[in-house]
This record gives sequence, C-alpha cells and structure tokens, in this order.
Amino acid sequence: MVKSIYAIAYDIGTTGVKTCLFEISDKIELLAAESEGYNLYVVEGGGAEQHPDEWWEAMCKTTKDIMKKVKVKAGDISGISFCSQMQGVVMVDKDGNAVRPAFSYMDQRAREEMRECMGKPPRIAGGNAQKVLKSLMITGAAPLSVKDPVWKYKWVEKHEPQNFKKTYKWLDVKEYLITRMTGEFIMTHDSAFSTMIYDIKKNTWSPEMCKMIGINMDHLAPIVKSTDRVGSLTKKAADELGLAEGTAVFGGGGDASLIGVGAGSTMPGDTHIYQGTSGWVSTVVEKSIVDTSSMIAAIVGARPGYYNYFAEMETAGKCAEWVKDHLALDEIDIYLNKQHNLKHGKADMEVVYSNLYDYMMAVVDTVPPGAGGVIFTPWLHGNRCPFEDPNAKGMFFNISLETGKSELIRAVMEGVCYHLRWMLETQDKKISTSTTIRFVGGGALSDITCQMLADCTGRIIETVASPQNVGAVGAACVISAGVGIIKDLADAKTLVPAAKSFQPDFSKKVLYDKNFAVFKELYNSNKKNFELLNGGK
Repeated sequence: MVKSIYAIAYDIGTTGVKTCLFEISDKIELLAAESEGYNLYVVEGGGAEQHPDEWWEAMCKTTKDIMKKVKVKAGDISGISFCSQMQGVVMVDKDGNAVRPAFSYMDQRAREEMRECMGKPPRIAGGNAQKVLKSLMITGAAPLSVKDPVWKYKWVEKHEPQNFKKTYKWLDVKEYLITRMTGEFIMTHDSAFSTMIYDIKKNTWSPEMCKMIGINMDHLAPIVKSTDRVGSLTKKAADELGLAEGTAVFGGGGDASLIGVGAGSTMPGDTHIYQGTSGWVSTVVEKSIVDTSSMIAAIVGARPGYYNYFAEMETAGKCAEWVKDHLALDEIDIYLNKQHNLKHGKADMEVVYSNLYDYMMAVVDTVPPGAGGVIFTPWLHGNRCPFEDPNAKGMFFNISLETGKSELIRAVMEGVCYHLRWMLETQDKKISTSTTIRFVGGGALSDITCQMLADCTGRIIETVASPQNVGAVGAACVISAGVGIIKDLADAKTLVPAAKSFQPDFSKKVLYDKNFAVFKELYNSNKKNFELLNGGK
C-alpha cells in the first residue's frame, strides 16, 4: 500500500475554476470540490478577454471553501498543480502583474497581423508556402489560425504599444497563476508548443520562428516539465489562498494535455473525446503528425516523448448552454407569471428533475433519433477543424411546420455529435483511432448524450467516475509523478478505470449516417454566405 498524500488541483476552464482536493495513494480519491465562475468578455471585432484577477479571486474563494469542508490541515497538502485552458496570452510586467486583460484562446481579432506575416503568395493550406513549410519542419504545426497565440502577441505590439512596452514576459493562463503563487516565471512544454514558436526536435524555443514572426525572445520564459516542482507558495499567496507558505507547486499542464491523462487515455492509440465549453477528439501518438488541410496536428503532451493528435471545435457544451438560455427558457417574457417547473411525464409517472440540463435531456430522449430531419451546425464562434473559418456560424437546417422546440433541442445535441464524428473520421485518415473511446467533460454526465455519441459514431463509449473533474484528476496525476507515487504519467492509466460503457445501436446509426452526410455539406454550401454576412468587409 502506497503512503497517501493530499493534493490540490485547479482546473482553470473558460468560464470557471474547479478546485479539487484529492487523497492520492494507489488510487485517486476526490475528497472535496468547489466551483466558481468568472466572466468571458466579448470585445468588438472578434475579441474574447478575461481578467486575471477574477481567476485568482475564484481560486482563493474555492480553496478556502474546500478547506472548511475537510479535516485536512493546510500544512498537510503535499502539492498544488493545474489543468488549464490553453493558448491564452497573459502579458505581465517584472512583478508578474498583467499589463492588460488576458486574451482567451477564442480571441480572433488579429486577422490583419496573421495576413501580414503569412498571407503572401504562393500559398499552401492558406498560408505562405515557404513559411508554412518552415513552420512544419520546426514546430510540427503552422500558425494558420487567427486564434493562435503569436498573433495575439503581435496584435498588442501593433495596437497597444504602451502595454507592449511594459511587457516583461508572455505567459499562458496557468503560467500566470504559477507566477502569482511562487514569483517564478516558467512555461511547460505543452504550453510552449501551443505558442507555435517551439522547436519539437530541440524541445525549446525556436530562434528561427521568433525571427520569422517577429517575437522578442526576452519575453519568453524558461521551459519546464509538467511534473517538475517549479516553486513554492509565497507567504502573500498562501495567506490569500488559505494554504501554507512553502507548499510545493508543480508545472501542471494544459487541458488538451491533462484531460486525456485524467481520462485514462495515456498509451499510444488511446482516443478520448472531450465535451466541455469547447470540444475535441484526441489520440495519443508517438511522433509529430500534421494535417494542414484539416487543421489537425499532433501537439506536445504532458508525458515527454508523446503527442496528442488533436482536433478541436470551439463550441460544444457551449451549444447546450445556448439552447438552454435561448430555447428552453422563455427569455422574452411572453408569459408574465413564469414558473420553473422541472417535471416531465404523465401525472402517474411524473419525474422531478433537479436541474434544467437533466430535464432538457429527458425531453430530448422522447424525440426519435434524427430530430425530425432537423440538422444544427455547432459553429457558434467560428470553427477550427476540419475547416478553419472564423466566419462560420450555427444554423438550423430543414425546419418544417411539424418542428417543435424538442426537435430543435435534440438537433443541437446531435449537431455536436456529428461534428465530433467528423473530427474522429478525419483523424482516421492519418492514424488509427481506438474502437473504444473514453468520453469525458460535462457532456459525459448524461447517459443520453453518451448513448447518442455511441450511436452516431458506431464506437463503444466509456466514461469514468466524475467525468467533469478529469482535468483536475490529470493535474493530480502530475503531482503523483512529481512526488514519486507513480513512475511517470503512463501509469496514470491504472488509476482511472472505466465506470460505464455504452454499446452503439447500429439500427439508429443508419439514420444518423444520412443526416451526417448532409451535415458535412452544409459548410461548403454556405461558405460564401458566411463570408458575406460575417466577413467584415
């Protein structure tokens, strides 16, 4: 029996933090968890920003709340780590203070900056051929998305020269929080890779890429492993968090790296699907692979020497939130005396639901697969894979007089599944994805969604205990490796068994196949219309 330790993991998401206290031995046990939201500010011109102080305030509140719930003392905590949203840009001064609001990964204002650097002909994959090929050779990817961090950096340089002049280091989200905790400026390998100026052969910053794009290398922090102890809590940070000064802080990883670890997908060929605010399909591979035509690349993982072949969609669970707010709820006050009645079914078989999401899914389950022929495209904030287009938007296709809200809501859930299937099958063109897939994130809490995904993809879908907390579990695995409880992150697979399994119903897949074929054609059929309506010029 391995001697147990206590650890705190922060899952820093797009819209909130989950703070989890774990006991770790030969298993990972969640002792307490608290969540707190913060804002995502939509800025004119395609901007998406957050205020770093809001991240910190949410962390302080949730940390104090969980410590009140347990008998564990602050001095008993052996380590702190992170699973965080990635491709943010936090520009800080020498004291670690943010010089401006942080850029979310969703920010897409820097179209002109990308065009100036990468847009000159001759082009391949939408970028200058010479620069794209150079990028692929050095980084294993290419900065061809307006949302890539390098263009946010260049946007500040051009549009906010005074803030740029104050900048000492360019950090990602968790790296900013580590600096605030420890006073140390670092960046983990996976975060460094996501900047698009990381040399995958030398495992360090690339002077060639920095010169090509125009990056000041003095702004770049030293690169460390996810499992490295990077510092200790300062007295100021400890007092604000309600923890002990000197507590070890580990590098942690981005959500794209550690959610797979927390899902138990750690060996080559393991595929997991995540559905949170955003969504993705990720498969562990042993070498750098890139598909520029579909915007899929193998990104550096938290485990040294391994990559995650990664396909991302911008809005997945966010679509469920949208449909809740704009279809399930009466937002224009047609009914003056609103009652939040979460009951469903006939009087003698009535079920009362504890929240609106559960109620929505119960209603969705009464609608036959295919949503009456209605198809929804989940591109509410543009799209990245298998096509890159910030102008793409969501739409309902094939509505008739017989279509009701229930069909529309089911169409939204199916639309997310269609897009996940599209990315999964696009990956299969380059690699072999697994026949059994781990499904995690908030979307995996619903058995109805899990079965829908199994039926749509034709794959066996497995979930784990507390699938909404897998990012924090991945961060706990980092601490486990950092203190020597496990040899490396590959061993995390033994700590995360499957909790449920969903077999595909191929009779339903036949209908899904027909709708899926139409779904894939909707973008090409409307690409010019999206540009006309949303192109800005």
